Amino acid sequence: MLIKEASLRTFTENIFLKMGCSQQHAQLAADVLVKADLRGIDSHGVARLSGYVRLWEKNRINPKPNIRIVHETPTTATVDGDAGLGLVVAPFAMQVAIAKAEKYGSGWVSVRNSNHFGIAGYHALMAVEKDMIGFAMTNASPLVAPTFSNERMLGTNPMCYAFPARKYPPLVVDMATSAAANGKLEIAQRAGKPVPEGWIQDENGDFTTDPHALKSGGSLLPLGSDREHGSHKGFGLSATVDILSAVLSGANYGPWVPPFVAYLEPDPNPVGTGIGHFLGAMRVDGFRPVEEFKHHLDNWIARFKSAKTVLPNQKVIIPGEPELEAELNRKVNGIPLVDAVVKDLNELAEKLGVSQLH
Repeated sequence: MLIKEASLRTFTENIFLKMGCSQQHAQLAADVLVKADLRGIDSHGVARLSGYVRLWEKNRINPKPNIRIVHETPTTATVDGDAGLGLVVAPFAMQVAIAKAEKYGSGWVSVRNSNHFGIAGYHALMAVEKDMIGFAMTNASPLVAPTFSNERMLGTNPMCYAFPARKYPPLVVDMATSAAANGKLEIAQRAGKPVPEGWIQDENGDFTTDPHALKSGGSLLPLGSDREHGSHKGFGLSATVDILSAVLSGANYGPWVPPFVAYLEPDPNPVGTGIGHFLGAMRVDGFRPVEEFKHHLDNWIARFKSAKTVLPNQKVIIPGEPELEAELNRKVNGIPLVDAVVKDLNELAEKLGVSQLH
């Protein structure tokens, strides 16, 4: 089913308003989710909406948070999200980082007491709009086993770096530090398809292609899948995200991170508060004139796009290109939603008294 952007945006805003969010927060939260769908990151778009509602129903999301800075220096800050939507808390923190960067050259903000923040690219691109390099990362529910383990200790823990160009669109490296994001398993589950080997292991630590394996004690694998293919590097990247997002801010880390699903209760003995994020902004002109940087990044992009490929019909894909292509297409033709997602959203709409999607 194809849904026009404006219709999906209105629908999503109305759901957040029913949760008790302010108009401003509802619009912002909807913008983050719809942006994910526009950019083709369907695992982090409106398909997640019912998950936020269920957490709100369990009083684990505060729709009217008092988001505030609790510690700061000229270039750094710690933000407490007051259990608000990460979709709202993270943009607040990035605005703090940008303001500090405008004055001092760079700004770095660690966040505690938050929730799932959507796609990392949304927040990193806020800095790009100001001719800055943007950083965004977050820890997440423990679903990933470290190398040589079959115990869930880390989240998919995404990290994003975004760089402004001139001729070309921003270069955006937005990725999970696991072999695959959990949302991709959810897509495979809805489609009734197996997942590639190396994404997930069963409860015994053996590779499996069953997208439902997490439900029977399995775990996601770090980027690299196994030691021979570099999973220790994915583990190291994920650990970095966890430490910057949570050990630094006072959020929960590792296996203590509260689950995104409402039917699982948070650990009764937490080591911090909520989920953690880490956001940063650096002024390009703190290093060289902006136009010089953009000229050379354009040159970098052009040269890599022209790199010789193994097969003639292949091309080198610059980070961020597939998402931009999806966005240009979906803004015109609409956003595709699978039947299972439409059904879930319309059941949610009926429950909350919101007009259904058509």
